[in-house]
Amino acid sequence: MIGHRASIALDRVSKNFAGSDHFAICEISLSIATGSFVAVVGGSGSGKTTLLKTINRLIEPDSGSVAIEGKPARDLPAHTLRREIGYVFQGIGLFPHMTVAENIAITPALLRWPKEEISKRVMELLELVELPATFATRAPSELSGGQRQRVGVARALAARPRIMLLDEPFGALDPITRDSIGDSYRHLHETLGLTSLMVTHDIMEAMLMADRIVVLRNGRVVADDTPHALLERPPDAYVRALMDMPRRQAERVQALMSEPRPASQV
Repeated sequence: MIGHRASIALDRVSKNFAGSDHFAICEISLSIATGSFVAVVGGSGSGKTTLLKTINRLIEPDSGSVAIEGKPARDLPAHTLRREIGYVFQGIGLFPHMTVAENIAITPALLRWPKEEISKRVMELLELVELPATFATRAPSELSGGQRQRVGVARALAARPRIMLLDEPFGALDPITRDSIGDSYRHLHETLGLTSLMVTHDIMEAMLMADRIVVLRNGRVVADDTPHALLERPPDAYVRALMDMPRRQAERVQALMSEPRPASQV
């Protein structure tokens, strides 16, 4: 049953798309505690993005129920629900004909905030995501990929949501930028007291950023625990293979660091 202490709760949620011979997600029940950071991982086609989109009603489930802060998601108009939940995705989706400030201000403007309050919020958010105030008047095309992703995070935070959904948010970035923005977001998560649910295909990213990892396979939850517990006690061979990937990578790096240098470099 859906609990009232969870920020996000799914109760036996299923979705089958027309023309498909299997469920995208099947009988998924999850409770995401307020203030937690949960990562959802799994292979391509495992249902990760479908799961995320059922929460803010970008996709309507065929069965089961979703609750946001103890209230059925279906009780609110979909557009109202989405304005109360931050959403960050890989493609960013900034409007090219708008300035950075205008992009960040979209949701507050739709909510009819006073112009002075919107301007103040834009400046607060640029500082929060570690961008100079002068970026407010720039076009998205003038920014790097990492800077655009920071603007995407700022836009998602603009209306002060308590819940953030992140769908492969840093996947298109180079490794250094990805690591930096990941650290910045985790800091924002803690500072602002957010509840964050992130979809990622990167197991290492999930282990380093999240408090809890949910593993999907063929639309079903096959594991749900802390990173440490899944590393130490994977419930099956599939989860063990997923968790072994970062371990093997770390071992290879350690081996490289231990290799003796050629005599010419000594």
